[in-house]
Amino acid sequence: MKYYEVKFGIVPMNDDSRDVLAAMAGEAGFETFEESEEGLTGYVQQELFDENALKSVIEDFPFEGTSISYEVCEAEDKDWNEQWEQEGFEPIVVGGAIVVHDGRHLPEGDYQISIEIDAKLAFGTGTHETTRMVCATLLSLLNNPERSSPNPRVLDCGTGTGILSICALKLGACEAVGYDIDEWSVDNARHNAVINRVDDKFTSLLGDAMILNNVEGVFDIVLANINRNILLADMPMFCKKMAKGGKLILSGFYTEDIPMLVEKANTLGLHLESKKSDNNWACIILS
Repeated sequence: MKYYEVKFGIVPMNDDSRDVLAAMAGEAGFETFEESEEGLTGYVQQELFDENALKSVIEDFPFEGTSISYEVCEAEDKDWNEQWEQEGFEPIVVGGAIVVHDGRHLPEGDYQISIEIDAKLAFGTGTHETTRMVCATLLSLLNNPERSSPNPRVLDCGTGTGILSICALKLGACEAVGYDIDEWSVDNARHNAVINRVDDKFTSLLGDAMILNNVEGVFDIVLANINRNILLADMPMFCKKMAKGGKLILSGFYTEDIPMLVEKANTLGLHLESKKSDNNWACIILS
């Protein structure tokens, strides 16, 4: 997956300006940020980079007297993965019942669900708030003995490393189908499914939401941990693949984006069932 690295300069620079810029750039498709002495460094998929949207963010910046500049360059692939290949990551516990780990850092203690993710994968290891919230949501839904579907079929939109599909399968889903626009992610999702011994129930497809036209049947749970703009654009397709009484789990956006997503869902006949947040990142269930 190819990324742009965008270095933002903020004058005068302060924590409030940095936080607001990160939130606004996130709405323009940026996925992650690092603080810098000059202000902020952001990362965005090259396919999703919209410079006009970025310019609008800067023009609409709400702090009077603040100047923002930026410089765009390609992010080197080796920078994303080198540290993870060498060091991996410490085990991450979700809801006291799920532990996500790599092969080098085995968890201590017993957990209901153990998910091993190849440490070469710098994204989707469970360190991000949105990944943890979706895993916690799956835990609450699938650990419920009164759930409407005892062995639900799950659709994972933007599957990445496959962690959410693997989590659902280990919690009792009968099948998971995932898709991603990046061939590298598709291959690694399959790889992680093999590591976790759920590959016989997992299908990983290459493509965007239009690939769903080639997927048979409907799903009891549809989940998508993607940025807000893609969720808004693809939600009609998600709804078409939902079974009657199914649930749509969305994350990858900020708490202030919830009304916009709920409004879109309402036009499609869905309603907000619950919501949660972590560090201003949000996760909602629609049904």
